[in-house]
Amino acid sequence: MRMLEGRFAVITGANQGLGKAIAQAYVDAGASVYICARGKELLEQTRDELIRRAAGHQQVFCARADVAESGEIADFFEKVFLEFPQLDILVNNAGIYGPKGFIEEVDWDEWIKAIQINLYGVVLACRAVLPHFKKNGYGKIINLSGGGATNPLPRISAYAASKAAVARFSETLAEELRGSGIDVNLIAPGALNTKLMQEVIDAGPEKVGEEFYNKTLKQQIEGGTPLEKGANLAVFLGSSLSDGITGKLISAIWDPWERFPEHLSELSSSDIYTLRRIVPKDRGKNWGDR
Repeated sequence: MRMLEGRFAVITGANQGLGKAIAQAYVDAGASVYICARGKELLEQTRDELIRRAAGHQQVFCARADVAESGEIADFFEKVFLEFPQLDILVNNAGIYGPKGFIEEVDWDEWIKAIQINLYGVVLACRAVLPHFKKNGYGKIINLSGGGATNPLPRISAYAASKAAVARFSETLAEELRGSGIDVNLIAPGALNTKLMQEVIDAGPEKVGEEFYNKTLKQQIEGGTPLEKGANLAVFLGSSLSDGITGKLISAIWDPWERFPEHLSELSSSDIYTLRRIVPKDRGKNWGDR
């Protein structure tokens, strides 16, 4: 099925890794795509590869942009709307781990830069597309979150803090937009064998901790989660099949997202697949109430 036939999408951080896999899946599903990243050479190579995958009516464009820079994002979306006046989908994939080590020892400027890319980059892109989506009464915003949002990551604190913030921002934005026809969701793609994995290995156990280092080595050997898992979920969330599903953090590998349309009313009226505080009674304890 070409589930995105005739749709127009922006994908950030799309010159390699999961972003590139999502762009490929979008083109294969019938979408026209406009991709961006900071690395121009890889970006243009990816654009050329996507053009070769596209059918005659599909369009593929690219432009270098740093999502953390408000001026660059404004310029980028000015180009996007010239080519895609009917933009349907925004996929915020761009992200970095940032510095690794104890918080009092890491480079502070690098820590801030990770927050700017991972969090500000998502917010800036959302701000750029929302007036357009609201005017059309329809839109899909898909943000990448993952393990950094749901578990502590000692010695990779900028990544953990920013991804948790992206999750809560996405839930909040989904509530602001409820009833507007604009859906906002998050993808947890699983442990991927990408350049981020290699960064952890290169940093070594003294920077990232023995446990996380060994876990990453095991992931490298076993192959990690296929990129296609997250890419397929991104296609689903960009399609009409997911209309009305919003404010959810969805695991590409653990959650039965293909069946979500069957449970739309339950998803819409509950906090299933959201970040929430755990209290004692959630763990069978009887001492947590006043």
